Amino acid sequence: MPGPAVPADANGSGEGLLDAVLADVMRDTGASVGLVFLLPPGERVLRLVLASGMSREIAAPWARVPVNAAIPVADAVRQRRLVWLGSQEEIARRFPRISIVLPYDFRVAAAPVADGTTVWGGIVLLWPVSHSAQLSAAEQETITTCCRRAAPLLEQAAASGRPLGPADEPRLLPALHSPEADWAQAMAALDCTERLPVGCCALDLDGRLIYINPAGAELVGAGAASLLGKRPWEVLGWLHDPVFEDRYREAVVCQQTTSFTATRPPDIRLSFRLYPHDSGISVHITLTGGDPTATTEEAAAPSPVGLVGATGLYHLTHLATALAEAASVQDVVELAADQIVPAFGPKALALLAVKDGRLRITGYRGYSLELMDRFDAAPLTSDTPAARVITTGVASFFTTFADLKRAYPPAVHQDGMAAWAFLPLIVSGSPVGSLVLAYDLPRPFPPAERAVLTSLTGLIAQALDRARLYDANYTLVRSLQTGLLPHTLPRLTSFDVVARYRPAGHGIDIGGDFYDLIICTPTTAAAVIGDVQGHNTTAAALMGQLRTAVHAYATTGASPGEVLASTNRLLVDLDPGLFASCLIAHLDHTHHRALLATAGHPPALLRHPDGHTDTLRVPPGLLLGIDPDADYPTTEIPLPPGAVLALYTDGLVETPGTDIDDSTNTLAGHLTAAEPENLDALADALLHHAEQSAPRYDDIALLLIRAYDRP
Repeated sequence: MPGPAVPADANGSGEGLLDAVLADVMRDTGASVGLVFLLPPGERVLRLVLASGMSREIAAPWARVPVNAAIPVADAVRQRRLVWLGSQEEIARRFPRISIVLPYDFRVAAAPVADGTTVWGGIVLLWPVSHSAQLSAAEQETITTCCRRAAPLLEQAAASGRPLGPADEPRLLPALHSPEADWAQAMAALDCTERLPVGCCALDLDGRLIYINPAGAELVGAGAASLLGKRPWEVLGWLHDPVFEDRYREAVVCQQTTSFTATRPPDIRLSFRLYPHDSGISVHITLTGGDPTATTEEAAAPSPVGLVGATGLYHLTHLATALAEAASVQDVVELAADQIVPAFGPKALALLAVKDGRLRITGYRGYSLELMDRFDAAPLTSDTPAARVITTGVASFFTTFADLKRAYPPAVHQDGMAAWAFLPLIVSGSPVGSLVLAYDLPRPFPPAERAVLTSLTGLIAQALDRARLYDANYTLVRSLQTGLLPHTLPRLTSFDVVARYRPAGHGIDIGGDFYDLIICTPTTAAAVIGDVQGHNTTAAALMGQLRTAVHAYATTGASPGEVLASTNRLLVDLDPGLFASCLIAHLDHTHHRALLATAGHPPALLRHPDGHTDTLRVPPGLLLGIDPDADYPTTEIPLPPGAVLALYTDGLVETPGTDIDDSTNTLAGHLTAAEPENLDALADALLHHAEQSAPRYDDIALLLIRAYDRP
């Protein structure tokens, strides 16, 4: 298999270098399809930026992949390991959303593009079933090497101020063709094909016809000029059956020969065999019955626009399953935009929600921010199509601007589009918003398409309704959790202290991470950090009880070990069925020291005044809540002026697929390399490192303490 072509600028631009990496790994592993995803800094959504061997339309469901989605590339990024799926059955079992959109038999591998600290994205490769059900050691090494090559390219681009980011749609890497034949050979091949008594044609990867010989044109009953540049099933009504388009998709994805038969009216049976290649598909057309020269009135084909194609149906099914997993309103908006645009062809989309008697723009694609600001917050009483469909509950379709102008005389043509669909979003009889689809060409909106779009809005409306409840619950639980944490930290005369808390990026689960700073005497204080097992309101409530208990015991002058022992006995008595980790540092400015005790908590880090950092692996005690007689030894460490003590919860260092000791050492390295004078900047830098290195699924609490000489 020759593989994709490498652009001429492959040794120059960052994009060209990334193209070369994908081309090389596809060539060296024999993969038929390659996809490259990037994870933009600070985001939790992988963006498809480069594809080879597959059209944009087929790849559209994965244009944006949340890192927590049940998708192979998301798993690879989260777990920082290669994911291999060797059969259709395994794909269906582990990743059902893939099987819904691509119900074919192929092999797939997904691998993260990452360096020691940062995940930059991922690569996905597909093979036909002729490939072994197992990935060979050589292929694994090739893929790993490819990812190792890609990571520094992305890092260098980011460091130079020109990071490779996602475009409006992924770029397509063309297939590598054999050296061009000379003109005489090309003409001879064309003459040969033209003389053949059997029909043949060529499709590109997007399914568009780029050549058909005279015999083929006669068999399908249409001139070559009317077919070139178009998908056959879209212009030949008798081919507009989802099964026929599905055979084309299967050939592209699986790189296996497929076939089907179709009846050209009135009764001409034709056989089509599709032979895929990485540059397109060759189609062999033969007669299986009937008269190919029939020109009776019955042969007139119905308009194909009255039907919905296979790709559209797959996108619709995929959207339905994806919406079932969508949590927040923004998740619903992103999914709707990503799936509707490729499936139904609008050039622009806007999703509006009803709020306080007005229509608020909650998401859009293809429109400018300036235009959206102009329409945002329009009253429900305004005489606009988007408002009217909400009050009437009836969708409106305008095939041209003239149609829109007749229905709404004050309308001004502002978006440059040619046709529009305004669809109400209604749940249990109550309007929750509207969906606007705009097309750049006049569109007839036949009954079948109107019915599908109407059904689609029902799915979106229900998902939005669930998402609003989710967002409300999320706000409630986060308010509860933050309400149980200190609103401000007390000011100490001899220590600078800063705290940071970051909730997990997804889910309404409420964590049990907590921290506190307790003044014990004018020259001593206790810094506390802990994490209750579980992510629910029970964990949050127990976190509040533990924080109160630790605060009460610490103010009695007890040592950290004694405070933990007392708190442990209390937790055992409460018997909540949950455990907790906790670390207490008793800060003593007079003696320039700290007394530490831990109950199964991640070790503190100490950055010495000279810059080097130690991991303080003090004698551990059991988690709180297990054994009422557990002992918690107290360890003394020096804490001279200029030293920085870092206490944190495991969310700062836990990364799937990475040993926690390695992550802790990496964090210590960042602490060593940082400037300690500004603790706020240092805390933000450590959080930034954690968020950039891998997606985070646990809350993070962080306390930084710096000692200094001050009376």
